[in-house]
Amino acid sequence: MSFEGVTVVGHPLVQHKLTIMRKKDTSTKGFRALLKEISLLLAYEATRELELTTTTIETPLTEMEAPTLAGKKLVFAPILRAGMGLLEGMLELVPSARVAHVGLYRDPKTLVAVEYYFKAPEDLSDRMVIVLDPMLATANSASAAIERLKEAGAKNLRFVCLLAAPEGIQRLRAAHPDVPIFTAAVDDRLNDHGYIVPGLGDAGDRMYGTK
Repeated sequence: MSFEGVTVVGHPLVQHKLTIMRKKDTSTKGFRALLKEISLLLAYEATRELELTTTTIETPLTEMEAPTLAGKKLVFAPILRAGMGLLEGMLELVPSARVAHVGLYRDPKTLVAVEYYFKAPEDLSDRMVIVLDPMLATANSASAAIERLKEAGAKNLRFVCLLAAPEGIQRLRAAHPDVPIFTAAVDDRLNDHGYIVPGLGDAGDRMYGTK
C-alpha cells in the first residue's frame, strides 16, 4: 500500500522495534525506550531535506570547506501529550532545535480535536517545522495542529508518526497536501472507536502507564 506524499521508513531496526512495541505485554518502561529509539531513526528521514551551506574549518591536516546546516534552527512541534514521546529522541539528534507545544485532546464522542494550549517560537515562517504524534488515526488532531501552526506563520512543515491508518493519511493529505508524512508503518484500518488496527493501543496510555 502506497500513498503520494507518504514515506514509510522500512529500516529493519525500525520495524523490529515497532514489533516489540505492538506486543501487549511490553512494559511501560520498554515502550517508552523503544519510542525514543524509533523517533531518532524517523528523524533522519524527516530532516533529509534540511538546507546546507559550507564553512571553512581546519582539520588536523589542512583547511577545507565543509558542509553545515543553513538557516534558522528547525522546530519540533509535539502534539500533547503523546507527541512528547517522539520529542526526546529527536532532540538527541538535533539538540539545538526549537520546540513548539500544541495541546489538543480528542472529544470521545465526536472525535473532534479541541485545543487547550499553544506555544511556539517566533519566525516559524523561516523554519522547518516537524509535527510529532505517534498515531495518525482520524487525522483530526494532526490537521488541527498543522492548521494552527500555519496560522502562526509556518510554511515548511512535515508530519512524523509511528503508525498511520489509511483513513488518516487520506484526510490529512486532503486537508494539507503540502505536508509530507513520515511513518514507520501504515496499518489496515480504523475501528469504530477511531483506533488504528492492528495498531498498538493508545500510545499515550502505554507511554505514561495510564488508562
